[in-house]
Amino acid sequence: MPVKLKICGLKRREDAEFLNEFQPDFAGFVFAGAKRKIDFDTAKMLRKALDPKIKTVGVFVNEDIGFIRRLADERVIDFVQLHGDEDNSYIEKLRAVCDLPIIKAQRIASREDIKPYDADYYLFDTKITGEYGGTGESFDWNVLSDIEKPFFLAGGINLDNLDEALKIAAEKNAFALDISSGVETDGFKDKNKIQETVRRVRNYEQQCKH
Repeated sequence: MPVKLKICGLKRREDAEFLNEFQPDFAGFVFAGAKRKIDFDTAKMLRKALDPKIKTVGVFVNEDIGFIRRLADERVIDFVQLHGDEDNSYIEKLRAVCDLPIIKAQRIASREDIKPYDADYYLFDTKITGEYGGTGESFDWNVLSDIEKPFFLAGGINLDNLDEALKIAAEKNAFALDISSGVETDGFKDKNKIQETVRRVRNYEQQCKH
């Protein structure tokens, strides 16, 4: 199955315009941290600016469920990504008020860090003490084997290691690659890096079909 691509951490209208031009599968809106955090109104503006074919993912860390529900009800997001300490009890409460697919992020240093959650998808990121994600650091992708749910591969993917990430994604049957800092220059989304990333992901898809 072709690997999909998520570009995470949109903040500006031009970020949405870049994605409309090059058409990754997913766009990520971050509602946590400091570096890429946006508010409700900015997310709403970005959703309106984005091509409807690009699915939007709200990224949350230990967020109030009411806020997630509001974003879902107003169709600002299509997927929910839980990137904090949310447990199955939290997921159950969220599902009671929100019917969007749920991605549960897990921070990985070794195979032992992979835990079962009642989510629809997993996302595997790099485990760094004191950080919930978005560090731009990679982990040993080879620890991912026999994962029972579709998953997003994240953690320091950039143009230098993209080919390796695509190869691992194919071997491990990953659902999608998740890239944020890897398509940025000086903290801002870089049109040329997005273009080249999408081009290489789509080229890889074509190679896999032949």
